[in-house]
Amino acid sequence: MRERAPAPALRRWVSGYTGWRQDAGPPGTHQGVPSAHLTFILCVEGKVEMLANADPARPPGTFDALVAGLHAAPAVVAQGAPQAGVELRLTWRGARALLGVPAGELAGDTVDLAALLGRRAAGLLERLAAAGTWPARFALLDAELARLAAARRDPGAVVPEVGYAWDRLVETGGLIRIADLAAETGWSRRHLAGRFRAETGLSPKAAARVVRFERACDRLRTTADPLAAVAADCGYVDQAHLSRDFRDLAGQTATSWRAERG
Repeated sequence: MRERAPAPALRRWVSGYTGWRQDAGPPGTHQGVPSAHLTFILCVEGKVEMLANADPARPPGTFDALVAGLHAAPAVVAQGAPQAGVELRLTWRGARALLGVPAGELAGDTVDLAALLGRRAAGLLERLAAAGTWPARFALLDAELARLAAARRDPGAVVPEVGYAWDRLVETGGLIRIADLAAETGWSRRHLAGRFRAETGLSPKAAARVVRFERACDRLRTTADPLAAVAADCGYVDQAHLSRDFRDLAGQTATSWRAERG
């Protein structure tokens, strides 16, 4: 795996790039866990087979380029076939700016990139494959995403109160009380929940949980800290609280999740 931050002008829309290559292995499955970012995948070799979306009403499918919306339950992805590609951590604001749709329209679903970008999606995949190296691919993405943003002259305005509420959830690690958050926006809790879900795809309460969970996942993936320390630092009441979130959101234990991605 190779990781790099996007160009500074893109970071409000995309938080990071990860290039990966996976050799063939025994058939199995991988849990697509909730995150505070949409998943944007571009394959240069192989395809991604979604066996089950987080929203069970959404059909499975096989994709060489996809965008998966925010969700608060695990998805199931097939493993075993060789793959290589780039994954982008797309922010909910980036869905509007780069793809022209609110993140709420993609919630719990996996959408073929061609349905959002048309023929431009195939051209991007071809150029990524031809680039050959991860630095060249990341530079190509910087240029292509900047062009996409420039082409979306009017992607639709983000409601300021929704943007404020999301930023406060991130600033507090998902620990702010939703009643206090609503009061800060000047809206009722019910009105905030409706507008927030329409834009992002999650309720404020679910988003708070996912923000905290993503922080814990990042710590588990990049450090050897004990589970109890991760739980305390990420705002969980105790290790058992963290374990319940992994059971509900990842469908597996924190220990097994870390072993897969360590």
